[in-house]
Amino acid sequence: MASSVTSLSFLTLFLVFFSISLLTEPANGATCSSQTFSNNKLFDSCNDLPHLESYLHWTYNSSKPSLSIAFVAPPAKSTGWVAWAINPTSTGMAGSQSLIAFHHSNGSLIVETFKHHQLRPHLALPIAFVVSDSSAEYSDGVMRIFATLALPVGTTKVNQVWQVGSSVTDNHAFQTDNLNSKGTLDLLKGESTTTGGSSSLRKKNIHGVLNAVSWGILMPFGVIFSRYLKTFKSADPAWFYLHASCQFSAYVIGVAGWATGLQLGKKSEGVTYTGHRYIGIALFCLASLQVFALFLRPKKDNKYRIYWNYYHHSVGYAVIVLSIINVFKGFDMLDPAKKWRTAYITVLIILGAIGALLEVITWVIVLRRKSGNSTKPYDGPNGANGYRGSRRV
Repeated sequence: MASSVTSLSFLTLFLVFFSISLLTEPANGATCSSQTFSNNKLFDSCNDLPHLESYLHWTYNSSKPSLSIAFVAPPAKSTGWVAWAINPTSTGMAGSQSLIAFHHSNGSLIVETFKHHQLRPHLALPIAFVVSDSSAEYSDGVMRIFATLALPVGTTKVNQVWQVGSSVTDNHAFQTDNLNSKGTLDLLKGESTTTGGSSSLRKKNIHGVLNAVSWGILMPFGVIFSRYLKTFKSADPAWFYLHASCQFSAYVIGVAGWATGLQLGKKSEGVTYTGHRYIGIALFCLASLQVFALFLRPKKDNKYRIYWNYYHHSVGYAVIVLSIINVFKGFDMLDPAKKWRTAYITVLIILGAIGALLEVITWVIVLRRKSGNSTKPYDGPNGANGYRGSRRV
């Protein structure tokens, strides 16, 4: 049995570190260097933009001078639009000179130019830069804008802005990623830097990783250790230390993630995720109650122990359910590449499979013990007449 405990411990660590490695990679997943175009166009430089799963391929011709670009991004909806712009006067969207790709009423994909006041592509206007060779294409849920812009002589840096939207009749969304989709393109160095939001994005990723690992992975593992390993006599008291270690580690990491979330909330004025925030507060409070309950745990022979068990188990399962819900709410907020959500779902499926397998194994063991010792009162795997909901911790 000791080997089984060790194997399960190694599996726990493997899944935790596997999840961390997945969640800490760039949110936009693929890199621009792996992208190709159907028209076989090639560019000197490419950059993975930090927001909206976007990419920019570009070539700067200093002799003309001109800038040839390919902007790649998924629209908010299949009927939506994507836009890339240069702002000659500031770093935001206001005053930007934009190229936008969207579906015309006849179904074709077109590129229009417009000066940004409100992002409404049906108000197309000529921009301050002469545009040539503009075109667009759409496939696999991604739009691509191709164009060449004539730049003023002596231009070495440009302020770029990019956006996506769901409908040409509406303004773009004002989520954090939309507001931070801006930066500076250094034409000589071939680099793209953000003018704001990169630090916030890192903090959001850290917040997401901490909470996904703590509440979403370690907490369920702690319950698995407590619920099933205690059935095996040889796992006593190893199951308790594994359970306590997982839960305490989850609490410490979760509190760090909760604190990071509070900081992000203070710095994101006007952007409120009410449901995610309230669930996070509830998780912190319930988990804190669980930690303090450890110091109030009655002895096994205490008549109030059964009530403590009910409290401990109900609060523990509530934390797990709420945490999984909140992790998915976090995915909706961060809007990372689909494979990160898929990776977390895979981890949950593995946890569920482990739980289902151990559920069968433990009941087989219990029934064998009962049949082999039918003259003794059945105490079950939970120390309370076989009722699994009253496991003693």
